[in-house]
Amino acid sequence: MSQACKPRRRLRPPRMTAMTLITLLLLLALAAIRPEQLQVVLYKAGLVTLGAVLAYWIDRSLFLVEARPHECIGGIHIVGAWLRRALIALACILGLTLGL
Repeated sequence: MSQACKPRRRLRPPRMTAMTLITLLLLLALAAIRPEQLQVVLYKAGLVTLGAVLAYWIDRSLFLVEARPHECIGGIHIVGAWLRRALIALACILGLTLGL
């Protein structure tokens, strides 16, 4: 295929770029208005990421290799594995952010 026949790809920014920029603008506004609150935001963000990591490892340690979402045979098994993992993540993140 010659160079002239190839379709041109549009360069797009990575996914979530707009939300990342909005978040950064909101954090800058918070830093201008109430800079002492940035510690709380950082603390809460740390709790959310810790909850997500804990949820992942709890799911991996509780369930067999065959029950992991990417190892399921298909159909309803994949849906069940993803829902299970989502519920474990929900419980861990909510437990950490609301409990501490």
